[in-house]
Amino acid sequence: MSLPVVAIVGRPNVGKSTFFNRAIGRRAAIVDDAPGVTRDRNFGEAEWAGRRFLVVDTGGVIEGSAREMDRQIRSQAMTAVGEADAVILLVDSKAGVHALDERLAQVLRRAEKPLLLAVNKVDGLPAEQSHLDFWALGTGRPHPVSAASGRGLGDLFDALLACLPEGTEGRTESDVRVAVIGKPNAGKSSFVNRLFGEDRVLVSEQAGTTRDPVDLEMRYHQRAITFVDTAGLRRHARIRDAVEYYANVRTARVVKDADVCLVMIDVAEGLHAQDVKVARTAWDAGCGVVAVCNKWDLALKDARTAQEIEREVRRRAPFLGDSPFLFASALTGLRVRKALDLVVAVAERRRTRIQTPEVNQAVQELTSKRAPPHVRGRPIKLKYATQAETAPPTFVLFSNFPRDVPDGYRRYLANGLRRRWDLSGVPVRLRFRKSGRDRAES
Repeated sequence: MSLPVVAIVGRPNVGKSTFFNRAIGRRAAIVDDAPGVTRDRNFGEAEWAGRRFLVVDTGGVIEGSAREMDRQIRSQAMTAVGEADAVILLVDSKAGVHALDERLAQVLRRAEKPLLLAVNKVDGLPAEQSHLDFWALGTGRPHPVSAASGRGLGDLFDALLACLPEGTEGRTESDVRVAVIGKPNAGKSSFVNRLFGEDRVLVSEQAGTTRDPVDLEMRYHQRAITFVDTAGLRRHARIRDAVEYYANVRTARVVKDADVCLVMIDVAEGLHAQDVKVARTAWDAGCGVVAVCNKWDLALKDARTAQEIEREVRRRAPFLGDSPFLFASALTGLRVRKALDLVVAVAERRRTRIQTPEVNQAVQELTSKRAPPHVRGRPIKLKYATQAETAPPTFVLFSNFPRDVPDGYRRYLANGLRRRWDLSGVPVRLRFRKSGRDRAES
């Protein structure tokens, strides 16, 4: 049995994301005074009194709005309600009983799910009594809380646990965590939706629709794979507001936690410098990389176009080396499922473990083909090598002059080791240390 699911629902700017962050104990959702910051479903695990449950943050619902974005946000929120075992309706004590609260309460009462009313921003507990006005919503006892300080959440969660079914197992730790990254409007959300066969995240022609990273899980060939759809990574000079800045920061954090990054490139628009910077972000974080050339159906192409694009990307991003390329279309579904095989293969290569004798033999062969340079009239010697870590593969090489090994020779060794064990799409890290005898002599 999976963990129980709790959906947080409310109109815009009542503090849902602050409540969500407080519930799970970390800042996973973006918080800003501007309404409409949260747009997609955002999942996190919470624990109270020894019980664990999943909390779903949703976008601000404007019941009855005709705006397309508002309708999509409402659809996402109602999907979260439909999947939940219990619902928390969050309202704002400072604003009083709002007409949108009343409309949303009517909808949630018809959902036939356990419903708790949380009145947020009651900062004067226990003396303040503003929450009592919300009995008028007809959703039962109003629970006064302050998401900013955490006051009142204990009583609310005590009542919540009584509504939840027993869960016997936690969420399965994913075998592979995949971040879907790229510049804005490269088709990341459309690609994820096509991969899952349903509209799991919002899609709009307006760039920047996705702001919070969104976790989506599937099983593929007995593996648990978590895909994280992220906000588009812009150049810092193009970031327009604080919300967009923090979305970029959060995306960078997601990349650091990922095993593999699908770097989305809009081939219909052509390769941009920002595409290279996005790929560099993933590579420097130690992630495996698969370059997904999206919108292949819209590209002007002939029999040589794919090869020319690969050559251009490798020329401008030589660190990608022999990383796999996938020419796909989220719109038509062309080769989208192929991404799963590439992700699994790159993730396996990223966890490669090489025995020390093999590492030493490989390094000796590389140095015999191209000897290290001299430093102050003395040759640099690589005396011993071993693999220190996996994910990504990290090798320690002991030398008489570890600080003087030139960058070009370091790249030569890393590329040689990558080719030796077919670590395509995986960064190889080298650390140089002074050997024991050299330390004693110095």
